[in-house]
Amino acid sequence: MEYKTEIKVRYNETDKMGVVYHGNYFAWFDIGRTGFLGSIGLPYWELEDEGIFLPVIEANCKYKKPAKYGDEVIIIAKLTKLKGVRIQFDYELYRKSDNTLLAEGYTCHAVVDKNLKPMNFKRKYNEIWNLLKEHVGK
Repeated sequence: MEYKTEIKVRYNETDKMGVVYHGNYFAWFDIGRTGFLGSIGLPYWELEDEGIFLPVIEANCKYKKPAKYGDEVIIIAKLTKLKGVRIQFDYELYRKSDNTLLAEGYTCHAVVDKNLKPMNFKRKYNEIWNLLKEHVGK
């Protein structure tokens, strides 16, 4: 399963050349990830209310082509790994006008409690675990 959403590049996301600053791609990954979770009935705020937190422990982005001011960007997010106390999402970003791949990457998250201690997610929140497991792509 994948989640798709679109954004339009804003002026404040770019440099003087009109090219998107590299750090903004990670903010777009966040938009995709939170959208994905919400689309399967697990909005971030509900996870946090349950005591489940997902801090990023690893992130990567490969920049293929620059996104520019005014571009419409399609964000595709997929849940690709769910194992133990780790969960991983993969992302692809495309320019809508010509379907050019702009960037691809991933974020890996630990599953922790409010004290940032890893938890046995599968045992403690089996229903949520099973819902996520149903949506893990390959």
